[in-house]
Amino acid sequence: MFRPLHLTPYIKLNRPFLTSNYPPHPRLFTLSALSLANKALPPRLKIQDADVTISYLKGTGPGGQKINKTNSAVQLIHKPTGVVVKSQATRSRSQNEKIARQLLADKVEQLLHGDQSRAAIRADRARKKKASKMKKSRRKYRELGDGKESLEAEEDDAHESNDSNEDGAAGAEEQRPSQLPGQ
Repeated sequence: MFRPLHLTPYIKLNRPFLTSNYPPHPRLFTLSALSLANKALPPRLKIQDADVTISYLKGTGPGGQKINKTNSAVQLIHKPTGVVVKSQATRSRSQNEKIARQLLADKVEQLLHGDQSRAAIRADRARKKKASKMKKSRRKYRELGDGKESLEAEEDDAHESNDSNEDGAAGAEEQRPSQLPGQ
């Protein structure tokens, strides 16, 4: 038996958190850490087709007989700068060409713009992120080391006080036997 399903339209309930008048939550993080990651990269350099020479080559290396028999590897030469890029990442010629164009654009941009290129900015971000991570790690282990040293210092103080108490107690024991026979 088939019964028709009755769908009710969505009824908007009184939900203050869905309205734009609702005040935002307080921020629990700093903007400087996120601004570095969210800052947009400059647009990728557009390379004219007339400036590029495309040649398809036989692939080499792992991938079996299929790679070695077909012309799926792509080599792009940028005529104005003389930059040469070869891609053999996949078995597909069109995907290899797309990857080679991206690599070529990055290399030409690096050559033309230097530190202001996408690749340089990306590398700088990675370097800063790694440095921050290493700094955080050093800080953590330094704090653990300081805590360990303070515990060792407290233990040393406790041992020294116990040693002095034991010395004093041993001296008192030595005096008692000498006094007893003399009486």
